[in-house]
Amino acid sequence: MHEVSVIAYFADDPTRTYQLVQWLPVLEVLHAAHPVGIVVRDPESAVVLRTRTTLPVFEAPSFPDLTDLYARLDAKLVLYCNNSILNFQSLIDARLLHVHINHGESDKQSMASNNAKAYDRVFVAGKAAVERHVLGLMEFDTSRLVRIGRPQLDLRPTPLLVPSTRRTVIYAPTWEGDADYNDYTSVDTRGVELVRAILDAPDVRLVYKPHPKVVTSTTSAVRTAHLDILALVGDAARRDPDGGHVAVTVGDILAIMPDCDAMVTDVSSVGLDWLYLRTDKPIFITDRHHDADRLRRDVPVSRCADVIDEQDQAALTALVAARLDHDEHHLARVAMRHHYFDDLQVGDSTVRFLDTVSALVARRDVLLGATTLDDKGDAITA
Repeated sequence: MHEVSVIAYFADDPTRTYQLVQWLPVLEVLHAAHPVGIVVRDPESAVVLRTRTTLPVFEAPSFPDLTDLYARLDAKLVLYCNNSILNFQSLIDARLLHVHINHGESDKQSMASNNAKAYDRVFVAGKAAVERHVLGLMEFDTSRLVRIGRPQLDLRPTPLLVPSTRRTVIYAPTWEGDADYNDYTSVDTRGVELVRAILDAPDVRLVYKPHPKVVTSTTSAVRTAHLDILALVGDAARRDPDGGHVAVTVGDILAIMPDCDAMVTDVSSVGLDWLYLRTDKPIFITDRHHDADRLRRDVPVSRCADVIDEQDQAALTALVAARLDHDEHHLARVAMRHHYFDDLQVGDSTVRFLDTVSALVARRDVLLGATTLDDKGDAITA
């Protein structure tokens, strides 16, 4: 049995493994200081994760399997990247501290839910996330929130795009969510029209990078529109071989962003990733619900973006071309980046994450009576 100090818990099926996959490089860095083990409930998810990391992956399909595994691992901290209903079987273990780390930072309604009350700590990106919890929840103890930024954005994955002299516009829509209230996708409403509009813009290369759940969607309208978009991109690539138009349905979007000049997306985490990493480049946000007041209130990033709502295809093309030539919202994005991510620069989030996890590992031992703290707050083994 591997020595494990920190457990990364994942209870869902393979179609959701992207939620944990984006954390794996960060967890591998953490592993050097505090041995990390991944605990999964679905054997098929275990197969996927073992191809993506050298960290040990443990399977615990049943609840008795889980309790037995936890007893053998004797870890100190559990990290949760989502709010799976099976998280509650893990939360039963009172010998561990339980920390929600989420799998992105976005303004979706699901980002601040009563599920947060179940965890000892909730890691969030910055001020905007704190406000989301304060405004969205009743009787929530905000002392559980820890502002760490977004460690994944410190990574520098190998680029996926070939170089191009054209201006590259990425269309990166989100999926339809698990319920209507959390449906922000533009794929089934404007996706085909958006792709055509971008392709019509002068001197532009289009990159289509949908959310992983768009690719596996069982919603008829989303699936059909996604296939139509793939056909459009494929046809454009054949008609214009030098254009470089491409659909990327597998791979890390963070490996694409550095080579793009503008992003078109929905209310989603990738829009905020873009705000952090490409603050100097324009962003377009779709408004599926056609409610400008709601969007400005609930999605602050929309205040420093061009909002796509009811424009026709020609107007969309003109808007994209105009913004590539003259970016009117740059200074507003600089201020908005601070709202979401405090004053963090690339590299700072990983340091905050590692330091906070280390402090919680030490605190767990104190709470369990295994150690005491010296005058400086450092753990002393009893």
